[in-house]
Amino acid sequence: MANPKRPFGEDPDEFGALRDFGGQFFRGAASQLWRIVIIGIVIVGLWTGYYQVEPEQIGLVTRFGKYLYSTQPGPHFKWPFGIDAVTKVPVQRQLKEEFGFRTSRPGVQTEYEEPEDAKKESRMLTGDLNVADVEWIVQYKIKNPYQYVFRVHNVRATLRDLSEAVMRKVVGDHSVTEVLTVGREHIQLDAKEELNKLCNHYEMGIEILQLVLQDVNPPDAVRESFNEVNQAIQERERSINQAWANYNSVIPEAMGKAEQEIQGAEGYATERVNNALGEVQRFIALQTEYKKSPAVTRSRIYLETIGTVLPNARRRIFIDDDIKGILPLLGMESGAKQ
Repeated sequence: MANPKRPFGEDPDEFGALRDFGGQFFRGAASQLWRIVIIGIVIVGLWTGYYQVEPEQIGLVTRFGKYLYSTQPGPHFKWPFGIDAVTKVPVQRQLKEEFGFRTSRPGVQTEYEEPEDAKKESRMLTGDLNVADVEWIVQYKIKNPYQYVFRVHNVRATLRDLSEAVMRKVVGDHSVTEVLTVGREHIQLDAKEELNKLCNHYEMGIEILQLVLQDVNPPDAVRESFNEVNQAIQERERSINQAWANYNSVIPEAMGKAEQEIQGAEGYATERVNNALGEVQRFIALQTEYKKSPAVTRSRIYLETIGTVLPNARRRIFIDDDIKGILPLLGMESGAKQ
């Protein structure tokens, strides 16, 4: 107990009590601080160790930058505090790159714009030394997440460079007329196949799904003249098609008529030959019978001839030259035949 006659601080017992109180206080504060630190470490560990992979993604786990393993969609844990890192790759999403134009606002009525860098990448030289503005779209998806993340530093920039190089090569192998009209589908297929080969060669981990020519036009300075040339080409093609249509309608008809005439002539010739052969055989048979009995055969031939001729003969009057005094009255009957 402090001595009331002494000022505070001069009694040794007072310092001892204060020292004991301070030691207990600091020991309690240190214990609370450690609890807070431990709880904080646990919370931060849980916060940095938990991660969620979405249904369309694959997670690539690395430890100090070195690849360890891949994780499927769902909740997962990793080593916290930055020891492990996760890169999420959208393997189920269809990605797109635009060349020669940019989509400024997608929607029901999509709006596009053509910045200067887009115009430069669309200007190409064709095989017949003409210039065309080629706009196209490349649609692709990630098929190998590991290659996509670790094999190429910047896949998107590399894909754009490869696509532009391939398109310039393919367009350079075709004339401007083919690029603008009939050769578009062939160009798309060739460019897609070539681009897929390059992506596999450089192990980019992507697959080209579609390469579509969006719009192909001549440069603005010559567009009007080029449209007139295209109209003339279309008119020429239309005239050629019309001529072939006329040819296909007239020539087969004429050939059919000619074949009909030939077949008719051949049939007539066959008929005449057969009739002649029949007459010959009939004459030979008649001759054979005549040799057997000439008188009977002559009579029969005479009677058959008379029986054939008289029914078709008109009225005739036969007068014997020895009869005298007969006055013939001819043609007096109404409707008599001469």
